[in-house]
Amino acid sequence: MVELPELKGKTILQVAPELSAGGVERTVLEVTEAIVQAGGRALLASKGGRLEPELARLGGHLIRMDAKSRNPVTIKLNEGRLRQIIREEKVDLVHARSRAPAWSAWAAAKAEGVPFVTTYHGAYSGTSGLKRAYNSVMAKGELVIANSDWIAAHVQEVHGLAPEKIVTIPRGVDLAAFDPAAVPAADVERIRSLWGVAGDPRLVLLLPGRLTRWKGQGLALDALALLSEDERAGLVLVLAGDAQGRDAYVEELESQITRLGLGNCARLSPHISSADMPAAYLAASIVLAPSIRPEAFGRVAAEASAMQRPVIVSDHGGGRETVIEYVTGTRAEPGSAPALAGAIRAILSLGPTARASMGKEGRAHVAAHFSKRGLQAATLNVYKRLLE
Repeated sequence: MVELPELKGKTILQVAPELSAGGVERTVLEVTEAIVQAGGRALLASKGGRLEPELARLGGHLIRMDAKSRNPVTIKLNEGRLRQIIREEKVDLVHARSRAPAWSAWAAAKAEGVPFVTTYHGAYSGTSGLKRAYNSVMAKGELVIANSDWIAAHVQEVHGLAPEKIVTIPRGVDLAAFDPAAVPAADVERIRSLWGVAGDPRLVLLLPGRLTRWKGQGLALDALALLSEDERAGLVLVLAGDAQGRDAYVEELESQITRLGLGNCARLSPHISSADMPAAYLAASIVLAPSIRPEAFGRVAAEASAMQRPVIVSDHGGGRETVIEYVTGTRAEPGSAPALAGAIRAILSLGPTARASMGKEGRAHVAAHFSKRGLQAATLNVYKRLLE
């Protein structure tokens, strides 16, 4: 196992909007775990959310504030609050993970004379005028962490940042949790029952992710409709994710299923907890991540590969780094239903033995390049470098 650099006696303050669900929140927890294991104190300034018990279990301490607000007055008030926290808690380094709280954190860290690090988690929309100025705070870290080579190139292009100020640290997968051998068969059957496919011999195509248009749920339905009736007869598409209040989009997807005549082979599933995701991947045969906009990294593809499932991703963004073409899965033209249908058809045509081989290659690829321990060690090495 990769060793963590020592942080004994050091206090690290992470700043993030909330602690609900998503790649930012998961990485916050993983780094919290590493800080504590390395002997440091892990603080989080955030609005909080449903992952608060997990933060506490890992030894982190939540300092509640409205870090999600973009209101300039709130951002200014948060700056004062963060300055107070830095002084009272004797914070040694501040790590910001989103734009609104980053403005407060950058000003506070600068005023108090402590190192400031950012993680550039996504290719933020808008590259000119006020929007570009607002996004620029994520490039103000003394070191900027990019979660993929694609994001690193984006930061250089948009903000003109020198390459030596950027450290690429891909998101990590917990290989102990995402291990096919570690998931009880009963958990897999429970998920299949939830999806209504218990005992069903058809192959399950799983598209996990919050229900929002850019994640490509509607595109996947269009692709399924382009397959022949005989091809669809052996498939079930499961769209599993949290609507997060997007009820109109859920209704749109349900109407699309009806309109395309996919009622027997496509369904929406309730949100699956992070603890149940390993079982969900095992309950599927092929995993889809057809995001219409580029993913900064693409955690779904990495997690599914770790669970030895072939993956189909859109051919842009971080997906190009997580999936090796026709080795661990395949890539399809972004936003193209015919291309996605062709990719599904291609993976199906390989047969079960070749798909199983893809799965094994996928896990090996993730273990070599995208492990949680690798992310933790690399992030703490960034801290160590600035603290020294």
